[in-house]
Amino acid sequence: MVSFMRFGPGVVSALTLVALGIQPAQAQKIRTQMPEDLLPPAAQAPQGTPAPVPVPPTAVPPAVPSGVPTVSQPVVQDVVVAEPVMPWTLSDAQALLKTIEYIGKEGLLPADYQPSALKAAISAGEGDALDALASRVFGWLIEDLRDGRTPMDARVQWFAVDPDQDLMPTSELMAQALSAHDVPGIVAKLAPTNPDYAALKAELNATPTAEKARRALIQANMDRWRWLARDLGTVYLMTNVPEFQLRLVVKNKILRTYKTVVGKPGRTATPQLAETVSAVVFNPTWTVPQSIVKGEGLGAKVLNNPRWAANNGYKGTRNADGTITVVQQPGPNNALGLMKIDMPNPHAIYLHDTPAKSYFNEEVRAFSHGCIRTERAVELGMTMAILGAQMSAPDAAELSRAGEYKKVEMTRTFPVYLTYFTFARAIDGTLQPFADIYGRDAPVLAGFKAARQLKTTQRASEEAIIQLDNPL
Repeated sequence: MVSFMRFGPGVVSALTLVALGIQPAQAQKIRTQMPEDLLPPAAQAPQGTPAPVPVPPTAVPPAVPSGVPTVSQPVVQDVVVAEPVMPWTLSDAQALLKTIEYIGKEGLLPADYQPSALKAAISAGEGDALDALASRVFGWLIEDLRDGRTPMDARVQWFAVDPDQDLMPTSELMAQALSAHDVPGIVAKLAPTNPDYAALKAELNATPTAEKARRALIQANMDRWRWLARDLGTVYLMTNVPEFQLRLVVKNKILRTYKTVVGKPGRTATPQLAETVSAVVFNPTWTVPQSIVKGEGLGAKVLNNPRWAANNGYKGTRNADGTITVVQQPGPNNALGLMKIDMPNPHAIYLHDTPAKSYFNEEVRAFSHGCIRTERAVELGMTMAILGAQMSAPDAAELSRAGEYKKVEMTRTFPVYLTYFTFARAIDGTLQPFADIYGRDAPVLAGFKAARQLKTTQRASEEAIIQLDNPL
């Protein structure tokens, strides 16, 4: 008899933990380590976020749904952000100066925040000049720690909109720091909560200053963490593209990992996204893009060779305008395999199974047209159905075996992050460099060598969105 355990609002059997690679003897221990409800309420702010201080409405940017960034459309405004000016005491300004002098430990550059000018302003005493300078450099420091120092035009194919400036506006943070006389305390709360960031920070501070290239690479990848939400959520999926691995993470603990195949370098390179899992599709169909239907002649082949089309699972239809629509039916030879995870975005990127399992044996797995092919995808889809739709493990298994198209909508959504770290903790926990397969390091490294740029309201890359709806 299978024993059932309470797991949030639904019931999940011990088979779920086995599917995640956890032995039954460990099940009770694992269960007690997980929250009663895996997903935080939609309105809950990340733990440790400084409490808001009332400010005029015009000082607060428009709100976005808290917790999970779901917007992928690039924001093309380019208005320079104006820093608020507030009165500073000498002691608060001195605390700011000391914080700036030690900010190198966070992978930032003290010279960016004008320490010499601030020291001179402190010597001149309290007044308008000190208020203006201290407010300005504090604002710059907050922006870089919260949002990243790298200018947006150096973040190649970056479409993961970071919600932190909406959740923690600079004016509120400055008001808190000055009312509590605790500049270093407010600054310390801005670091990403993911333990991988802390590991990079420790590695940076343990690396001799003479090893400039290594320090620069660590510094660049610490900044990449700041481009994301400070708190990634309680449960999420994350793939590091250069590592060719996907993680299922609960409470900052990796529960399961999956090999991935990612986009080929060039036009089909996988973009960096922060999206929301909306549904799991078992036994999906695939509507073949016109680049293949027309461009490669598949449409004519399907209509002219019915037996070949049936043997390969294709159904073709000639439309009133003369175009041909080709849909590949569910089955083990479907280009999407037996499972697809929907994460709506304008790039048409998603996670999916594949019949071409041999690619998972390659060391460098950059073969796709942008989407993420996922090892053991049916297992992953069952897990998502259990966690996101409160489905029982037997029901999820039955859907996966039925051979019929079935879309399971998520009743509890959670984020999926497509990231690009070239120095990071691998799935075994060790810090490692990863090959820069898309050449995205150079502009980030160059950005740190150049003078700091003033922040604008731009939130994502202005590069053209390329729809990569082709799993082949």
